[in-house]
Amino acid sequence: MNTRKLGLLALLAAFIVAVLVWLPRDWLSLSAVQQSHATSVSWYHAHPQLACVAYFLIYVLVTALSIPGATLITLLGGAVLPFWLAVVIVSFASTTGALLAMLVSRYLLADWVSQRFPAQMRRVNDGIARDGAFYLFALRMMPLFPFFLVNLLAGVTRLSLWRYWWVSQLGMLPATLIYLNAGRQLSQLHSLADILSGGMLFAFALIGLLPLISRRLLGHFLHR
Repeated sequence: MNTRKLGLLALLAAFIVAVLVWLPRDWLSLSAVQQSHATSVSWYHAHPQLACVAYFLIYVLVTALSIPGATLITLLGGAVLPFWLAVVIVSFASTTGALLAMLVSRYLLADWVSQRFPAQMRRVNDGIARDGAFYLFALRMMPLFPFFLVNLLAGVTRLSLWRYWWVSQLGMLPATLIYLNAGRQLSQLHSLADILSGGMLFAFALIGLLPLISRRLLGHFLHR
């Protein structure tokens, strides 16, 4: 690894540490988000445009740096912003953050990712080589790998930036809609487990597998 890459990695690591130190210790809790609800609503009504820009940038930062808390921020957005405005902001912010994380993986962390996650890397490389964007869509819909790990692994594949962008945008949209809708009843939530039931996760898995199954069946039919 050259000196330039080492310098960029050191700068990125220092920035992540600074962000984690600056954040309040209890911000990664449902109760903290619920307590900030009224203040956030007041700030949004007083400065709607500034609030939207700040929310977008914070969301991008959290997802790009793989800082835990994106789910809670999504819930807060659903509770504060008009629903469809929140859908647009969260959808593009989450995809932008995922793209930035993927670029960091591709240009700075490729060797580390390959050595740290060899089994997952082989599986993703095989899936991308076999099914292309359909496999990435399935990863986004099904909880096979955590969100941040999909970003890191995709960076070491040959996926183009444009394909990664639009597939991630589409694949993350259903969960975005569900969490934003749950945020509208933020005060009534007792835990994050109240949002996604086992049946809903199973439905996500079926949706994610459908393009793969269709592609396999079509390929088998054309081969015959």
